[in-house]
Amino acid sequence: MEHKTKFIFPIMITAIIVFVVSAVVTWANIGLRADFVTRWLSAFILGWPVAAFTAFIAIPPVRRLAGELAALLDRKF
Repeated sequence: MEHKTKFIFPIMITAIIVFVVSAVVTWANIGLRADFVTRWLSAFILGWPVAAFTAFIAIPPVRRLAGELAALLDRKF
C-alpha cells in the first residue's frame, strides 16, 4: 500500500492546490467575467500536470531535508 500511496498522494494534493491557486490567480488577473470558468479550467488543465511532475521530483529531497531540519531543531531545543 505504501508504494501506491507514494504515487497517488502527489497527484491528489497537486490537484487540490492547483485547482484553488489557478482560480485565485485567474480571478486576480481577469476578475469574474463571463469566460472566467473557461479560463480557470484552462489554467488548471495546464498547471496540474506541471505541478504533479514537480511534486514527484521535489518530494523525496524535500522530505529528506525536512527530516534533517527537524533533527537539527530537536538538537537545538
